[in-house]
Amino acid sequence: MSKPKVLFIGTGGTMSALGIGGPFDIMDYGAKGRFMEADEIIRHWPQVLEKADVVPIKYRNVASTALGPVEWLEILALCHSSLAAHPDAAGIVIGHGTATLEETAYFLSLTHKLAVPIVVVGAQRPSSGLATDAPMNLANGIRVAADPFARGMGALVVLNDEINAAREVTKTSTSRMQTFRSPDFGVLGHCDGDKIAWYRKPLRRMAPDTEFDLSGIATLPRVDCMLSYAGGDGVAAAAYAAAGAKGIVIGGFAPGFMSPSEAEALGAVAKQGVAVVVASRAGSGRVFGTQRKRELGFIDADNLTVQKARILLMLALTRSSDPAEIARMFAEY
Repeated sequence: MSKPKVLFIGTGGTMSALGIGGPFDIMDYGAKGRFMEADEIIRHWPQVLEKADVVPIKYRNVASTALGPVEWLEILALCHSSLAAHPDAAGIVIGHGTATLEETAYFLSLTHKLAVPIVVVGAQRPSSGLATDAPMNLANGIRVAADPFARGMGALVVLNDEINAAREVTKTSTSRMQTFRSPDFGVLGHCDGDKIAWYRKPLRRMAPDTEFDLSGIATLPRVDCMLSYAGGDGVAAAAYAAAGAKGIVIGGFAPGFMSPSEAEALGAVAKQGVAVVVASRAGSGRVFGTQRKRELGFIDADNLTVQKARILLMLALTRSSDPAEIARMFAEY
């Protein structure tokens, strides 16, 4: 029986890192070591070839703190061009640093137009570290990408034998292996030794069935983030607006409140046409609408984290600047 073909795009990150401090160097490897290209990773962990015929595709070798909207557009284009070059591929795996992994995954989950799955994987320990999770996460990502059941679920995140939806997952611990969690709803399935075991599908709209077509778009609208805190004066709102922000997301007090000064400052920029979205700094739970927020023209982020709400707002602003239309998108996605 022939093996499925899976494309592997390398972007760098801990999975690709080889430190020079020995097997216990699980902190300074990025500064002192080097990052492997996609083909080097496959040669370093040839065991993953037992699960599929893997086609390595080079992108760049950086920590994920160096990736942002410009790179998201490039990765999106690379996914499409790579599948066009290999139309028989069952899926795509993207190796990514864990710091911003959830953001790249959610962006792809809203924008790709491919029939095959996109699975984003990373590692908490470098490939040179003792008991590294890199090879198993990569192997499991390949298995999930090759699974027909994974189709139509946007982008998926696979680490620690768990499959999470890009919309729902977030990094919850700095260095523990079980860092990626979906606080409100839990995993979609598990990567067990005998099979990929699925238990549920996400219901919100996701790729490839979305309205966000970024073909021909070179840059995304600027959206900045604020965080509510006791005594916050909201001065950042005016500064962001002056810098050209088309939208601002505030991580408010749970369940989506803010200080009076923050509300006043954000209300002022909302009158100037800046889209203001209210998320929660709690990291879990739905933000609900109130009469006061509606009067100020604010939009609720549902249960999206601040960083995810920023991505959806950026994409929404490529389609409309109408607060009611943007609110509709937050209710659907």
